[in-house]
Order: sequence, then C-alpha cells, then structure tokens
Amino acid sequence: MKNILFVSLFFLSSYAFSQSIDHSLFTQILKDHNYNGMVDYKKLQNDERLETYLQYLSNVNPHNLKNNSEKIAYWINVYNAFTLKAIVDNYPIESINDLHTGGRIFGHIFSTTVWDDEFIIINGKEYSLNDVEHKILRKEFKEPRIHFAIVCASISCPKLRYEAYTAGNLEHQLQDQAIQFFNDETKNKFDKKNRVAELSKILDWFSEDFGKNEEEVLLFASKFLTKDLQKDIAENIDKWEIDYLSYNWDLNDHKN
Repeated sequence: MKNILFVSLFFLSSYAFSQSIDHSLFTQILKDHNYNGMVDYKKLQNDERLETYLQYLSNVNPHNLKNNSEKIAYWINVYNAFTLKAIVDNYPIESINDLHTGGRIFGHIFSTTVWDDEFIIINGKEYSLNDVEHKILRKEFKEPRIHFAIVCASISCPKLRYEAYTAGNLEHQLQDQAIQFFNDETKNKFDKKNRVAELSKILDWFSEDFGKNEEEVLLFASKFLTKDLQKDIAENIDKWEIDYLSYNWDLNDHKN
C-alpha cells in the first residue's frame, strides 16, 4: 500500500514540474488488468491507481497541450479510462447498456445513457463520453482511426491496447489498432471467394467518417487488409456485397 501511495503521489505531483503529459500510469494499469482486450474488472475495482490516473487527467488543461497528436492521445485515454471507471463503479454488470437510465431504448430517446452522463471533469469542466467522442475527437480532429482506439467496454468494440496512447507513438498505435480491428474475424469478415464483406456496425453508424458511400467505406477498410484483398476490392469494388455484423454489447469482462 505504501508503494502504491508513493507512486500515486509522485505521479500526481510530476505534472506540476513537466509540460508533457505522462500516461505511463495508465500503461501500468492496462498491463495488469487487460487480457487480450478483456478486462479483469473485479481486480481493477481494488486498484487505487485508476482513480489516481483519472485525477491526473482531470487536472490537465487540454488547451495547453502542444499539438494535435498530444491532444488526440490525451482524449482517447480520457475516453477509455473514464469508461473503465463507469464499469468498475457499477460492477458486476453484464453490459454497459445496463448503466442507461430508463434502459437502452428510452436512454437513447431521452439522452439518459451512460454516454450522456457528464461524469467526466476536465480542468473544472463537465464532459460526457459522447462529448469526448463526438464533439472533440470526431469533430475537431477528423481522424477516422480513433474509432478503433476508443473502447466502449463491449465484446464488439476494438480491443484495449496494453498501453496508453502517447503523442510520440500515436501514428503507429492508430495504424496498428486499425490493422488489428479489420483483421479480427470477430469484428469484420471478408470472403474473397464470394466477395462479401461483413463489416462492424461501427462503419455503419459512423459511415460519414470513412467515406461518402458504402464503396468508399469498403475501400477505406481495405487499406488495412492483406495486399491480395486490397487489390481485389480495388479492382472489383462494384462486385463486392457489403453487410454488417450484429454488435455484441456483452461486457468485455475477463471472466466471460
């Protein structure tokens, strides 16, 4: 306990003496509780480092971040870390959808979902997960690969990395996340023989982020596939059929 307290105090105080954002504590947390994208939420509930990291994020003034890479990395980590908080604060649950006031349907109608709850405090200002995703990451940065980095604690979401996002590694991390996501047959399927693509619903819900029509969306996805698939899709785009996989909202719980 003394060691954890020392690390926490050192981590919180270090920001006062550094102009760079240090996400190393989140990396330690992810390495300890992340099992190939599945999270040991029961164990994480007892890890005080998560609250320490959340406090650290809350004390950052995002306007003072140096560049877009640092801002994107920061906000992705905010989204993922506060999503973990939403789960551990209510665990055990079966799905993040269990956290919507009024249930999933009414929650979306009346904007009372967990994603609408302004439980995130950054530099004294309240944010919701929707604010972070739609008003900041999507609107300000126009970086479609963020969809494969933010994780909504569900089986069909992209997998959590074993590390926090950082400005210096952001390009590699986003590219790697996209490659892993599109080559994971539980998320997307590509049948070259029959030319059928079964894409994640993420590419349906946010299609405008990936292209003007379904063909452009498929071409976007193909950039992260093997060379032979890229070639076939590019040369025969009009022959490919596009469907969307059902989204599995079950919790990405290590016990499952």
